[in-house]
Amino acid sequence: MSSSPGLHQALRQRRYVRGPWPWRAALYLLTGVLTGVAALTALVLLAVAGGALAVVLIGLPLLLTLALSGIPLAALERRRLRLVDPRPLAPVHREPDGTGLAAWLRTRLGERATWRELAYALLTAFVLWPLEAVAVGTALAVCGGLIAAPVVLAASGGEEARVLKLWLVHSYPSACAALLAGLVLLPVFAYPLGVLAAGRASLTRALLTDSGDGARLRELDRSRSRIVDAFEAERRRIERDLHDGAQQRLVALSMTLGLARLEGPGEPLAGLLAKAHDEADTALVEIRELIRGIHPQILTDRGLGAALEDVADRSVVPVDVDLELPERLPQAVESGVYFAVCEALANAAKHSGAALIRVTGRVARGRLAVEVADDGRGGASAGDGTGLQGVADRLSVLDGRLVLSSPPGGPTVFRLEVPVPGASERR
Repeated sequence: MSSSPGLHQALRQRRYVRGPWPWRAALYLLTGVLTGVAALTALVLLAVAGGALAVVLIGLPLLLTLALSGIPLAALERRRLRLVDPRPLAPVHREPDGTGLAAWLRTRLGERATWRELAYALLTAFVLWPLEAVAVGTALAVCGGLIAAPVVLAASGGEEARVLKLWLVHSYPSACAALLAGLVLLPVFAYPLGVLAAGRASLTRALLTDSGDGARLRELDRSRSRIVDAFEAERRRIERDLHDGAQQRLVALSMTLGLARLEGPGEPLAGLLAKAHDEADTALVEIRELIRGIHPQILTDRGLGAALEDVADRSVVPVDVDLELPERLPQAVESGVYFAVCEALANAAKHSGAALIRVTGRVARGRLAVEVADDGRGGASAGDGTGLQGVADRLSVLDGRLVLSSPPGGPTVFRLEVPVPGASERR
């Protein structure tokens, strides 16, 4: 699921050939040919140079570079995947255990993701790009040759012109017939190219996503201390809000009521009572906001869908909510997802400059997937003090994950996935 359908969903729609997806699929395959040729050239050069120089130990750095060559290609493929699949990919590499090149090499060479990316680079260089070249080349040769028949005939001075090296165009009527045939064949080639691009995208996502238990356990270990720090910071925040906000309001209310007791009946007493009433109203509002920040009552009473609708209604940026959820989810899941979405909406309203935010959510195959997408300027990062790291830590406790895609210029897609026990049975 995503805020805009990917190629897999578009292929099932009748208007597929009328939309941009056939062109995006063709562009994805064509750029795959270019990256495949570049990967093949780089791998062959590194392998030859490393093997030739290994006898004098100079080739060791080249062989290490060969082993790590899948990393930049994988980074490029994750960006290129957005052409046909807007769902962001989770990062697979962990931070080095120390500083310096040696620590970085030790970490990368010890990761399973590094070797999966090298395998993907080898597969791309020696298997995938020739298939893509044949598919795209055939489509371009057939459709392009037929569509260009009038141009070819005109370039030959109106005489017989060979098209596709298979048959001759004798006249302008036959050239126009070839043009029409090429236009008719465009949608015919659109579906095979789309299926091939969708399969390539699925293979890319499968190989470049590290879903191993080891990576998850390492992330849980790293997030444990951050969660403890976050809970302590939250406790101090609540204490500070109560001390500096509601408590000060109640102190002012007490003083105002004390002054009212000293005043006799008349206009001064009425003014003091009105001021006390305003102070009480303000204190109640602050206490309600504080309680909502800890755990909103609507989330307990009516569930995640109603709670997010309430947040959307109070947002300064228009929010479109589209959720398809079971009647109720486990309490921990509802709470974790609610605060994650609230953080995403707050960041979008504060930093993105967006005019519209879309919140979509579905439960499928035992997992709840929620996306918050905005049309803002992009450039968001989990490391910019936006609170997203705390959200990721909170979701990791639920065995969930958070993925952020925010290229410069937008759009920003904030995607979270959390397992829901028994969700498939509910659906």
